[in-house]
Amino acid sequence: MTLSLLTGLLITIFTMNAPAALKPGDVAADFKLKNVDGKMVSLSDFKNVKGYIVVFTCNHCPYAKAYEDRLIAINDKYSKQGYPVIAINPNDPSAEPEDSFDEMKVRAKQKGFKFPYLMDEGQKIYPQYGATKTPHVFLLDSKRVVKYIGSIDDSPTDASAVKAKYLEDAIAALQAGKDIIPNVTKALGCSIKVKKA
Repeated sequence: MTLSLLTGLLITIFTMNAPAALKPGDVAADFKLKNVDGKMVSLSDFKNVKGYIVVFTCNHCPYAKAYEDRLIAINDKYSKQGYPVIAINPNDPSAEPEDSFDEMKVRAKQKGFKFPYLMDEGQKIYPQYGATKTPHVFLLDSKRVVKYIGSIDDSPTDASAVKAKYLEDAIAALQAGKDIIPNVTKALGCSIKVKKA
């Protein structure tokens, strides 16, 4: 068997086994992941919610850091309206030591996160969602149906330069029972760090 044929076969097998990325209208999987306080957290733990703001983010990425204060403000505003932020670190700490669970605890305390900051241990959840960057946001309704996927807004590095608040506009449309336009935007950030073989 030639090398190119073997490579093609391996890519085909991997693609067949890889979960498809979520699209608007799909139902997102629930999960049970460890929070920085040591407790296990699932979406089903949140009672009487209208939806969920699931954000794949991390410690080390400059884009993720640039969004931390905006995420805090979004959670402060929308958790009261029934849309809590649930942050998930998808990076493998062996590939990026700054994203270890201990460092997550330090960062959450430094920033005063009032939302869960969960570790995707074993990197099992982010592929089910199709997250590719940090940050990468998934807005779900109360039944975990995906309503919006992509960027939080149009200014990944400078909060003062935001012109389009994609996530907040999507929440407003969802609350009003209107179509979300756009319901997908390109996530801008650092690539997810995978465990080296």
